[in-house]
Amino acid sequence: MAYRLLIGQRSYSSWSLRGYLCFALFDIPVTLEEAVIYSPDFAAQVRAFGGGSSVPAVATENGTILRDSLSIAWHLSEAFPRHGLLPRDDAARAEAQNLIAEMHAGFGALRNACPMNLRTAWADFVPSDAVMADLACLEARLGAALEKSGGPFLFGAPTVADAFYAPVAIRIAGYGLPVSARLRAYVNVILALPAIQEWREAGLAQDEEVSVYDMAPLERRRFPQQI
Repeated sequence: MAYRLLIGQRSYSSWSLRGYLCFALFDIPVTLEEAVIYSPDFAAQVRAFGGGSSVPAVATENGTILRDSLSIAWHLSEAFPRHGLLPRDDAARAEAQNLIAEMHAGFGALRNACPMNLRTAWADFVPSDAVMADLACLEARLGAALEKSGGPFLFGAPTVADAFYAPVAIRIAGYGLPVSARLRAYVNVILALPAIQEWREAGLAQDEEVSVYDMAPLERRRFPQQI
């Protein structure tokens, strides 16, 4: 089955990264097309692709359009049941689905305060109480999954849950957020993924700086390979 995936700028679009990793982590072929978020043509580019109002969106070979990262994840897990997008164990599968849904709907304080930015990291970021509450929830949820599976990924081998939490790992690294040793180890596993490194390198080469992601007066620093 041939897929086309519409993404935004790699450096900034966390949801595009989630959609891409649903393919890349499981060696599912896909052709990438790009729309420029915050450009005057963005809405028209998404409509022309057949998407809704945002990225990512996927077009399947038969013309079906998937307009959201969650629908992309569920579609691929059903279309490729042997690829391991979700754990095979029923209890682990249910927990992975819980984590994915929670990421899709929650952690608004962390998302808003710490926009994903693979072009730079920021020094001396001070998290608010709301961000700290999101981090505590992440510690509980991801820590429990890692303890039960033994790692290195949330359910041992990579699953869609890791695709959805990869931008969280990038935020932790980019803003120097305070997390446990267990969560730091997980962040480093995500940062070391070839798919993440290739995505970041392509963004550095192709993307232009977008001013809305500037966190001044915070000082810029080099985005870390590991934390």
